[in-house]
Amino acid sequence: MNKPMRLDDFVRLPATTRAVALDGLSGLLDLVAESAPETHRFLRYQWFAAALQVYGGAARTIVIEQDGNPVVGLPMVRFGPGPARLAAVPGCYWPFRSFPASRSADATAFEALVERLGAEINALRIGPVYDGDPSLEPLLVAARAKGWAVLDRFVADSYRLDMAAARTDGTWPRNSTLRKNRFHEKHLGEHGMLDWRFLSGEDWVAGGFDALASVEEKSWIAARTDGRDAKFTESGHGAFWRAAAADPALAAMMWAGLLTVDGTPAAFSFDINAGALKYAIANSYDPAFGKHSPGKLLYYRNLVRALGDGISTVDWGAGDSGYKRVIGAERGPAIRDWLLVRPGLPALLGRALKSVWERSGNAPVHTDADAAES
Repeated sequence: MNKPMRLDDFVRLPATTRAVALDGLSGLLDLVAESAPETHRFLRYQWFAAALQVYGGAARTIVIEQDGNPVVGLPMVRFGPGPARLAAVPGCYWPFRSFPASRSADATAFEALVERLGAEINALRIGPVYDGDPSLEPLLVAARAKGWAVLDRFVADSYRLDMAAARTDGTWPRNSTLRKNRFHEKHLGEHGMLDWRFLSGEDWVAGGFDALASVEEKSWIAARTDGRDAKFTESGHGAFWRAAAADPALAAMMWAGLLTVDGTPAAFSFDINAGALKYAIANSYDPAFGKHSPGKLLYYRNLVRALGDGISTVDWGAGDSGYKRVIGAERGPAIRDWLLVRPGLPALLGRALKSVWERSGNAPVHTDADAAES
């Protein structure tokens, strides 16, 4: 009589890992992104397609499969002289440039990725990206283990607000802040009928981006700069966001608070909602109402709504830390640019130029408040 099999009698075989390099962007990017951490699920096919459409470049995608399932998708575009074989991960700088990797991807998957990268290019730039990025970190481990030169340069500090913890501590939002906001809102209302609304999903194709662009066109960025850094105007990066929103999944992650005065857009706060984390991408206001802090009134409403929707943390990214600290944000992970250079002569040259790469970044600027945090 046969004995019944016990669990101990089964041996789990190692996952079969395969690396494939494809011309163009692979539709498998969506499958990988859907199994990535929530913070990285916006790194979908259309995110990269929008970047290529607007900023240029011809992509090639490395896909790593384990047991037939795609677990890593790394798109890249060539730059520089052809013989140099240099490539970069494409995308938009907001909130960062990375690539999707499934939560199930193990060290073997990233070892296979490094091997395939070595057959494709001499060096890969990834960034700007946050320290601790869940796609980048295991790639760095695998690259270093295989003798690649790994260079980084500091870009900026990020700032994060843990709203849930601050609310538990009873420090956010402060009663004094709410009183000031009510005062400003009362006087702002003297300019006309105030309407506070939120945009997402199908709102973008119904004129949502146009409303945000109309605010930027009246803001300081249009008055004091050439406008190329505006997020939603034709002269800025508006084409990228409109192209990315063609993917309904991405359009649903995009979120904005919008204030209108007598039906005219006066302020906005634009984000990407990624699970319990909100990436604060851009905010602006019409200076005609600046005396009454319309931007501040709007983003407090926006954040209170976020708490109600289950979002606990706001990532404010880089840039002016002043108003972020007033809200309660604290210094978060550093943002860096990385250069991975394959073994051999390329790595020797890379290590020789390490200090040049580092100096091409920014020097950390830490205030007294930063010192108090540490």
